[in-house]
Amino acid sequence: MATRALAAEQSVLEESLSRWMKARRERLIETISDLVRIPSENTPPVGAEGECQRYVHDRLAGYELETEMYELTEVPGFTEHPVYRPGRDYGNRPNVSAVWRGSGGGRSLLLSGHIDTVPRGSAEWSRDPFMPTVEGNRLYGLGSNDMKGGIGAFLFAVEALKEAGVKLRGDLLLETIVDEEFGGVNGTLAARLHGRNADAAIICEPSQMMICPAQTGGRTAHITLRAQTAGILSEGEPQARVTDQLHHFLGRVGAFAERRRKVAPIHALYSDSNDPVPAWVTKINCGGWGMKEPITLPTTCQVEFYWQAMPGETREAIESEFFAWLEEVVAEQPALFACKPEVSFPIRWLPGSALEGEPALITELSGTFEGLTGAPPQIRGIGGPCDLYVFHQHFETPAILFGPRGGNTHAPDEWVEIDSALLTAETLARFICRWCEVEW
Repeated sequence: MATRALAAEQSVLEESLSRWMKARRERLIETISDLVRIPSENTPPVGAEGECQRYVHDRLAGYELETEMYELTEVPGFTEHPVYRPGRDYGNRPNVSAVWRGSGGGRSLLLSGHIDTVPRGSAEWSRDPFMPTVEGNRLYGLGSNDMKGGIGAFLFAVEALKEAGVKLRGDLLLETIVDEEFGGVNGTLAARLHGRNADAAIICEPSQMMICPAQTGGRTAHITLRAQTAGILSEGEPQARVTDQLHHFLGRVGAFAERRRKVAPIHALYSDSNDPVPAWVTKINCGGWGMKEPITLPTTCQVEFYWQAMPGETREAIESEFFAWLEEVVAEQPALFACKPEVSFPIRWLPGSALEGEPALITELSGTFEGLTGAPPQIRGIGGPCDLYVFHQHFETPAILFGPRGGNTHAPDEWVEIDSALLTAETLARFICRWCEVEW
C-alpha cells in the first residue's frame, strides 16, 4: 500500500510539473532568448563567455542554490592533467557551478552544458544572430541549438521544481562551462577537477531528443599546398599549379572516406548510420579576393580536412591511416607536387567514447521519457565529438547526451525547436525527481 501511495504522489507531482511548464512556455522562450542575446563566442585562444556566465550565475543563485563562479586556472591540478590543452587565455572566462543540496539518501545527478558558441563568422544571416527571433515553433539565434536551448531547458526544469516546493534527497548539481568549441575540453576538465562530480551526468547537447551514450571522435588537419608560380605570363614549360594540386586532392577525398567506412570498427550505437565515419573538406583558402587583388595564379592553398572516428580508435592509428593516404595522393601525380603538402593539427585529437551496457542512467531516463511521451526514445551515438569522453575515460562517470531538436548548427540562421526544448525540460524535471528521489 505504501508503494502504491508513493507512486500516486509521484504521478500527481509529475502531472503538476508538466502543467506548470506548459502554462509557462513563454518563460522558457524568454530564458533561451536571454542566453542568445548575450554573445558568448569562442574565438581561440580567447573567448567572450563572461557576461553570459554572470547571467547564468545570477539565475541559479536566484533559486537559492549554492552557486559560484571560478577561474579555470585556479583549479588545483588543472594545467598538470594529461587532458589539459595549453595555449588558451581564460581571462574573464569563468565556469559556473551550483549545488542543490539534498536531505540525504538519494543519488546525485549533474546537468552540464557549455555556454560558448562558435563565432558568428562571415557568412550571411537572414536574421540578427544576437537578436532571438521566434517564428512558429523555432527560435533563431547564434547558439540557440548548440547549446543554449539545452541550458535554457535545464534552468527551466529547476525553476519548475523550486516553484513546486520539491525537496530532493540526492544532490542536484548544475554547471555551465566555457571553451568547449574548437576541441576545448578545458572547461569540462576544470569542472571535474574542481570536485563538482555526481553519480551520473546528463550533458544537454542538441541530441535531437535522442539519448546518446556515445560520441564519435574527430580529427582536424590543416593541409597547405604550395607551387612555384611566376605569374600569368611565363616562358618555357608551364609549371605545376596549386589549383591543379587542389583538383587532384579533392578528387581523392572520396577514396579516403570509402576506405574509412571499410576499415573503421563500427560501434553498435552507430549501426544504423548511413555514414558513421564521415570525411569532409570544411574550408578552402587560395589567396585574396576582389578587385584590389591582381589576377594571378595562387602559390599556396590551405585546405581544412575533418574526419571522424569510432569509439576505440586511437589517434596514432587514425593519423597513420591519414598520412598513408596523403602519400598515395602525392605519389599518383608526383609532377604536381614539387613541394610536399604541409600538415598541421590545429585542434586537439578528440577520441570517440561510449557508455557500454545498460546502466541505470539510460534505462531510467528512457522510462521517464516514455512515460511522458508514450513512446521510447531512440538510443544511439551522436555524430560528432564533444566533452562526453572526459566523463567516461578520465572520471569514470556514467554520462549521456540529451537535448532538444534544432538545425543549422554552426551555420547561419541556427535554430532550436521550442516544443522539443519544452519536452527536454519536462523530461529532466521528472527524471530529477526519480533519480535524486523526492522527500515526501
